[in-house]
Amino acid sequence: MTRYAVIDFETSGLSPLMGDRALEIAAVIVENGEVRESWQSLMNPGIPVPAFITQLTGITQAMVRDAPPPKQVMAEVAEFVGGATLVAHNASFDKKFWEHELDRIRIRQRPSFLCTLLIARRLYPWADNHRLQTLVELHNIQPEGEYHRALADASMTAHLFIQMKKDLAALHDNRKPDVAFMEQYQKLNKAQVKGMPVVRG
Repeated sequence: MTRYAVIDFETSGLSPLMGDRALEIAAVIVENGEVRESWQSLMNPGIPVPAFITQLTGITQAMVRDAPPPKQVMAEVAEFVGGATLVAHNASFDKKFWEHELDRIRIRQRPSFLCTLLIARRLYPWADNHRLQTLVELHNIQPEGEYHRALADASMTAHLFIQMKKDLAALHDNRKPDVAFMEQYQKLNKAQVKGMPVVRG
């Protein structure tokens, strides 16, 4: 049975190469088509929280002031995730911060990453857009907290991922979409893959 860890970062900006750091991370474990457990923590990277980030996420300087340091948080979340396949919405963003923050504490963890954004573009090509909120509303997934907070986004992405696996199985004669299948699916040209034929009500 494959274990998936759906992760989400909230950060001080877009790129760790430009000095941006993680402010919050959450991980939600999915096994056998169900959410099993979750983990979340703020972290204090020792840099100011930009005003636009506070406006977007609600995370303030005061909230991270007493949070544990990234080295503690990242070591704990790496242990929690273990050998799971990682999943994220717009995974290229989260992967950058995952690798950067772990590299800083000399933990080299390079798991497979699945991207619900890339899968959605192929699976639901008729959607108005492929933002997380749009897809959550499309599938009537109950929002869990506020968007742009790590645990809420990771939880909603986990439920979206579970639905995506069901839809992929239905499209492919109930074949279980394993990690290798989904890695290939998310990379193929959109014209080369099957997508769901109708919009959900």
